Amino acid sequence: MSNDERSLPDRPSRKGGTPGLKSLAVGITGLLLSAWFGYTSCRIDVGTVQMAILIHKTGIDLPNDQEVAPTADHKGIQMQVLPSGRHFYNPYEWDWQVVDQLIVPEGKVAVLTALVGDDLGYGEFLGEMAQLDGKQYVPKKKGIIPGVLVPGRYPVNPHLFKVEMVDPVLIDPGYQGVVTNLAGPLAKDPNKLLVKTDERGVQPQALAEGRHLINPYEKRISPVDCRSQRFNLAESKAFGFPSKDGFWVSIDGRIQFRLRPEKVPELYVIYNESLNGDEMSDEIIHKVILPNARSFCRLEGSSKLGKDFIDGTTRMEFERRFANAMKMACEPLGIEVQEALITSTRPPEKIAKPIQQREESRLEEKKYQEQIKQQESERDVAEERALALQKAALVEVDQELTRIVTSAMQEQEVAVTKAQERMAVAKVRLEATKDEAEAIVSRGKAEAAVVAFENEADAAGWKQAVKAYDGNGAAYAQYVLYQKLASAYRRIMINTQDSPLMKVFDGATQPHDGPRPPSVPSLAKDVSEPTASK
Repeated sequence: MSNDERSLPDRPSRKGGTPGLKSLAVGITGLLLSAWFGYTSCRIDVGTVQMAILIHKTGIDLPNDQEVAPTADHKGIQMQVLPSGRHFYNPYEWDWQVVDQLIVPEGKVAVLTALVGDDLGYGEFLGEMAQLDGKQYVPKKKGIIPGVLVPGRYPVNPHLFKVEMVDPVLIDPGYQGVVTNLAGPLAKDPNKLLVKTDERGVQPQALAEGRHLINPYEKRISPVDCRSQRFNLAESKAFGFPSKDGFWVSIDGRIQFRLRPEKVPELYVIYNESLNGDEMSDEIIHKVILPNARSFCRLEGSSKLGKDFIDGTTRMEFERRFANAMKMACEPLGIEVQEALITSTRPPEKIAKPIQQREESRLEEKKYQEQIKQQESERDVAEERALALQKAALVEVDQELTRIVTSAMQEQEVAVTKAQERMAVAKVRLEATKDEAEAIVSRGKAEAAVVAFENEADAAGWKQAVKAYDGNGAAYAQYVLYQKLASAYRRIMINTQDSPLMKVFDGATQPHDGPRPPSVPSLAKDVSEPTASK
């Protein structure tokens, strides 16, 4: 073979191809088959609310007394479970079971009991768990696991734990839950009624009302009624006592009490009996209330006569002391007495009727006396009220009188002031009137003097005129008349000198016997221009 031929690459044969390509194809095919096998046969798909329990097919054999493999090197069911998701395990070494996770519904709690683990010691029943890989817990000791699982979802291996659904503890309003530890070390001091928190026995602290998530195998909760309760003394049979004089006095009463919450655990330990369960009312009544009530009534009642219990005062005093005695006897025990009343007292019939009649008469007399006092008091009140009204009326009258007097004085002062002002004005006016009167008198006198002078002048003129008619006043008067009328007639009778009307004056124109004064003009002439000599 030449060198050129050796340097050339292998050529595929006409029959089966080159060996290199065959190996590559086989390898790829093997890988694909392996991948397909691993994906289909080794895949574990775990749902959201599921988990996978692993079972080891190979490894160390388990002892006959074990059911679950303690480690992954042992055969059998493994403690660890696979959570939700996708996982791959060799099916030749492992087997698995996909199951649902534990779901605790609302209103329930789950109690776990470990089925595997170390055995417990004598008297123990609570198991123990150990944490595995920081997420899951596995049993360490067999028994009931302390605590509970609250509502939710948990990957609990059913081969490791037994699950029991229980109801939460509900404490009703008005109740207290007494807690009794069912597990734990015994109390160091057996003479104490209540133990410490981690010791076995009744705890000193009770649970308040509400909903509590409690493991019933770990703690027992006993609800105790702390509400007010009422009890009648003579409810079951006659209740009474012998009096000092040997008569039997029957009484009936009503006692209302309640248990103090802080004393409930101690009362539960002292008075509770298993026959009655958790109910303590009967024990409290028959062991505390009735003995103390009977003791007081017999001691106190035997020191008084039978007739004394008919008197209302004695009954009220007896009832008051009964209430105080019941409170003093019960309160230190943790029982609060809210009410203690004696509702009825029945002395013997032989002495009851006459004493009762006497008592009724006395009470009736007392009632009448009270009525008299009340009427007297009402009379005094009425008198005081009348006196108060009278005083108030007098005060009002005095105030009104003072107001009227004050107003009258003010009005008087105003009137006096105005009168003084008017008097001053009147004085001024009087002075002015006097001055004006004097001026008027003076003016009148002056005017009178002028008139007198004028009259004297006129009289002198008249005298002279009359003298012109020789002292004949009638002639002068006729002259004056004619003188006054001449102008008017002249205007009327112009150019009527020849008129018959002028005949009236004919007589006047005739000459008279006496001498005619030279100054009298003729009617025919102008009478408006007389000539009178002076």
